Amino acid sequence: MENLTYLTGFNNEHETEALPDALPKGQFSPQKVNYKLYAEQFSSTAFTAPRAENRRTWTYRLRPSIAMGDFTQIDNGLIRTAPETAIPCPPNVLRWDPVALPEAPTDFVEGLVTIASNGDAKTQIGMGIHCYTANKCMDSKVFYSSDGEMLFVPQLGNMLVRTELGKLEVSKGEILVIPRGIRFSITPIDGPIRGYICENYGHPFVLPERGPVGANGYANQRDFQYPTAWFEENDTPHTVINKYCGNLFEAPLSHSPFDVVAWVGNSAPYKYDLSRFNVINTVSFDHPDPSIFTVLTSPSELEGTANVDFVIFPPRWMVAEQTFRPPYYHRNIMSEFMGLIEGTYDAKEHGFVPGGMSLHNCMTPHGPEAEVFEKASNADLSPQRYENTLAFMFESRYPIAPSEFAMNSDIRQHNYLACWDGLKKYYDGKK
Repeated sequence: MENLTYLTGFNNEHETEALPDALPKGQFSPQKVNYKLYAEQFSSTAFTAPRAENRRTWTYRLRPSIAMGDFTQIDNGLIRTAPETAIPCPPNVLRWDPVALPEAPTDFVEGLVTIASNGDAKTQIGMGIHCYTANKCMDSKVFYSSDGEMLFVPQLGNMLVRTELGKLEVSKGEILVIPRGIRFSITPIDGPIRGYICENYGHPFVLPERGPVGANGYANQRDFQYPTAWFEENDTPHTVINKYCGNLFEAPLSHSPFDVVAWVGNSAPYKYDLSRFNVINTVSFDHPDPSIFTVLTSPSELEGTANVDFVIFPPRWMVAEQTFRPPYYHRNIMSEFMGLIEGTYDAKEHGFVPGGMSLHNCMTPHGPEAEVFEKASNADLSPQRYENTLAFMFESRYPIAPSEFAMNSDIRQHNYLACWDGLKKYYDGKK
């Protein structure tokens, strides 16, 4: 593990330089930049986006990004992009075991597989949901997505992520967000890695409003960490892989793209430790809606209805009185894709394992399995600490279509529906 330092503050206008006075003073694009660097702006929102929503970063680098060869299309492997047209999207409840760790040497790009998607990447609506596995570094390969920003949710192992704007170390229990278009390379640190990715085609993630909660709670801006400037003067050939309009393309590069000596702006990779999320929960009765656990949200044009919400279910106290404490049975206009990082999820005590996944689509009924219902209906309602658990949800206003791989793979649990077989009628006409 490297001893990395970070800048703090979500969406702050950060500035950092690896060499003294590499950043211009008082302007962004002087006629000549110190150290004979090139000035290049990176914009991940439109130029005319409102100031509060505008994201852009000025970089000062050894060469501009255009100093490369032409792209040629390569095989997509198991990576897919919305809209999913290969198979119909079923209304059934679906669940999967973890994607197996690779046995042969496999880097991040080779280990990417798409589980589901929704919307349309070309219209910048919806998301792709992928799993990644890797047991080797990417060497001279670098990757970026033009289709969306990438939210990583690690489930196994530690990784070093080199990006154009600096380096980050990311472990289980943290998340990483890489803006659309930023080039990066991933190296497993101490063994194989596995996790989930939300490729957000839509509005960049923001922090949800707190509303009546007030000025504090949920995720705090100060806890988001951004890399400091780092560069390498490496003139060995590299290969750039770009995911663009659903397909993969590669281009030759005569040098390392990690040559940004200094940068200033608010569009940059960042990570967040999920243990710093300030959980808000009931201290009286009833199970609150999962929206209280939202870490990040990608809004849609319909106010209050997300393109994507990233929601977590972390360790917490449960004290609700006279209440069925697990998540209630429900049908939802939103579609819900869940993953388990560690431990056990309270509504699914069997079959939903770390690294696994489930999908409950728009208006598909779901809720606690029969055994959980029996236990929770008769439990002692003393205060209870939920320990050794960390689950998450990608929730979206658009139906989530599983990929052909997800529907036909051996990791699909074809007997998932059986966990509700024990549900029975208790009604006898008496109160």
